[in-house]
This record gives sequence, C-alpha cells and structure tokens, in this order.
Amino acid sequence: MQTKLRMLGMLSVTFVAGLLWTSPLAAQPAPKVAKRVVFGGKPQYVGVASWYGKQHQGLKMANGKPFDRRKLTAAAWNIPLGTVVRVVNLKNGNAVNVTITDRGPHPRLSRAIDLSEAAAIELDYVHEGLASVFIIPLRKQQFESAEITTGLIEPADAPLNPERQTAPSVVSAALITTVVDQSR
Repeated sequence: MQTKLRMLGMLSVTFVAGLLWTSPLAAQPAPKVAKRVVFGGKPQYVGVASWYGKQHQGLKMANGKPFDRRKLTAAAWNIPLGTVVRVVNLKNGNAVNVTITDRGPHPRLSRAIDLSEAAAIELDYVHEGLASVFIIPLRKQQFESAEITTGLIEPADAPLNPERQTAPSVVSAALITTVVDQSR
C-alpha cells in the first residue's frame, strides 16, 4: 500500500514539475513580426527585412520552383504566393518590386520578409544584413484583348448630314490590350 502511495506521489510530483517547467514557455508572447496598417483599403506592413542568397541557390521554394538569388523574389508568411509587393527601405528610400515565391522567415526571428540577394542589392542593405522596410502589396492586373472596328457609328437620333465627309479611320492593329482591374 505504501509503495503504491509513493509511486502515486512521485507521479504527481513529476506531472506538476512538468507543468511548471513548460508553463513559462507557453506563456511567452508570440514575437511581433510586422505591424499591419490598412490605408486606402490596401494592407501595408512595416517591419524588418532580411535577405538570403547563395546558401539557398537552387533549393525548391514553396511555389515548387528552384530559388534563384539573381531574381527579384521574396518570402513572407502573411502575403499570398504570387503577389507582387513593393518594398521600400526606410533608411535610404530605395524601392523594389518583388514577387512572393516562398514562405519565411521563421516567426521566431521577428522579421516581416526575406528578400532575395538581388532585391537586397537594389535596396542597398546587403552589408547590413537587416533593414527596416515598408511593404505594400500591389494589385494584380489582368490583361484582356478588345476588338476594334474601323467603321464609325452615327447616333440613332441625329439626322444624317450628306455634306459631312467621314474620313476613313486609321487603325494599325485589330486588337488592343486593355488593363482590367480585378478589384472592381
């Protein structure tokens, strides 16, 4: 009977010790990655950027393609893959447009975005390693072809004027690409 009580006591002490040991880790607040600001209906982020290059060259990214440090790409957790974002270095005002192709940096590092080496060179912070940046997701644009006719259309309610000479319209191409905003 005493042996069973001792074992139960040891088990309960071990359980309580385990809870006490893990509770400070669980109570630790999550690191602050980036401050999200909504201005004009668009989310914008302010945070710290890091860069990665040679050590990741050729490795598979989250979009399934190999990483190329010479391309203007980035990694972020809170922005959808394929989104083009404008990143502005707050120290010197340099800006670059990059495409989100990967996930990262690790949340424990308290960074908002990881940029490729080419993007870090454009923002001029390669030697520092880290930079305070402003991140603005850009709107995706979809291109759509529109057909153009060469004839003129007279208004239905206007009387026809025989003295009016209509010059032939000059159109060099039959199709014009127009930009259609997806947000509408």
